[in-house]
Amino acid sequence: MTARLLQIAAILLVCFMIDQISKWIILEKVMVPARVIHVTSFFNLTLGFNTGVSFGFFKDTIAERPGMLATIKAMIIVGLVIWAALTQSRMESSGLAMIAGGALGNTVDRWRQGAVTDFLDFHWADWHWPTFNLADVAIVGGATLMFAAAMLPAPPPDMTPSENAQSEKPRQS
Repeated sequence: MTARLLQIAAILLVCFMIDQISKWIILEKVMVPARVIHVTSFFNLTLGFNTGVSFGFFKDTIAERPGMLATIKAMIIVGLVIWAALTQSRMESSGLAMIAGGALGNTVDRWRQGAVTDFLDFHWADWHWPTFNLADVAIVGGATLMFAAAMLPAPPPDMTPSENAQSEKPRQS
């Protein structure tokens, strides 16, 4: 169980740190002054601050009480870590840790500045996907891992050492 908790903590912290470092670089080095940086014909760096939930939903309601959403998200993160520790699937556990790490990154933003920092802007002609960040990438990646874990056949349950020893003995007829 301790190895599993270390794995969960490591994945969560890596996702969190990559997100926070990327946001710091964008805020302190790249977007000074704030502007649109055209990287490719379909990708820009565009600084934005999301005061709502996913895709800016409920921004008017949440803007008045940013601590409320941060508190709810913190409880969800704790639940995700507990779920990750209890599951038998390493893939599911990793996915949950990625989701928790991404959620923690966005929660820290909301707590620290009242909004989530977004800067990745993909587009096709005049259509733009909502701007997002690396925490969102971790969340989607974790959800993808969980989906893959659900689609794969379940591995056979681990046998105890005594069951394993008995299965190795030749059967007598």
